Amino acid sequence: MRSRGLKRCIFWWVAAVALPLHAQERSAVTPLPRAHAHNDYRHKRPLFDALDHGFCSVEADIFLVDGQLLVGHDRHELRGGRTLQQLYLDPLRRSVKENGGRVYPGGPTVMLLVDIKADGKAVYATLRDVLASYRDILCRVEDGRYRRGAVQVVISGDRPKEDIAADNPRFAAIDGRLSDLDSDAPPHLMPLISASWWSRFDWRGKGKFPPAQRDELRSIVESAHAAGRRVRFWATPETRELWHELVAAGVDHLNTDHLDQLRDFLSNR
Repeated sequence: MRSRGLKRCIFWWVAAVALPLHAQERSAVTPLPRAHAHNDYRHKRPLFDALDHGFCSVEADIFLVDGQLLVGHDRHELRGGRTLQQLYLDPLRRSVKENGGRVYPGGPTVMLLVDIKADGKAVYATLRDVLASYRDILCRVEDGRYRRGAVQVVISGDRPKEDIAADNPRFAAIDGRLSDLDSDAPPHLMPLISASWWSRFDWRGKGKFPPAQRDELRSIVESAHAAGRRVRFWATPETRELWHELVAAGVDHLNTDHLDQLRDFLSNR
C-alpha cells in the first residue's frame, strides 16, 4: 500500500513539473501565421505537433456518432475518445490559459478549421452547443458585434450556411468558395475563401509558373482581400517553388501535410 501511494505521488509530481516545462517550450516557438496543418489529426500528436512547429491554423474533420463529434477523415478511422473536444478544444483552452490569453504568448489568433464530412445540419446542431462551452477562448459575434478571441473556428465541408449565419451568439464562421468572391457576407461570417488548387490551375510546382495563371492567382487574392477575406488552396503540390508563388501572391494559408518542410521554408524567408 505504501509503495502504491509513493508511485501515485511520484506520478503527480512528474505531471506538475512537466506542464510548466511544456508551456516554456511553447513560448520559444515563433508563430507562423501562414502555416496550415492539413488533416492535422493524422500526425502522431494531433494539434501539438502543429503548435510545436509554430502553425497558426489546423484542420480537423469530424463526424457525429452517438452524440459525439469524432475526428477522422473516413468513418472507418473513427475511434472512441478521439473527439473534437479532447484532441483540439481542451488543449487549445489549456494553451490559452498558460500563455496569457493567446495560444502562443503574444501571438495571433489561431484558426481551427472544422471540416464537417457529412450530415452538416445535424453535426452543426451538436457542434454549436459544444462551442458555446468554449466561449472564453473563441472569436464570436453577439448582437451583430464581433469579439476577437484566441481561437477562430471556421466551418468547412458540409456547411449549413443559413444555420450558422442565423446564430446569435455565433461561435463559428463559414469557409467560402471561389464562387463567394463577390458575396456580400461580412468578413466575420465568411473570413476565408478555400478552393482546390486544381479547380483553377494545372501547374505542378516545377519549372516556370505560366504568367496567365500567376495573374489569375493574384486576381483571386486581391478580390478576397478587398472583401476582408483570407485565401487558402488545398491539394497544392508541396514544392518550395509553389510555396514561393503563393507567398508572393499574398495567399494567407499554405496547406501542408509536411510540417517540417513548411516551417523551414517560412522561417527562412
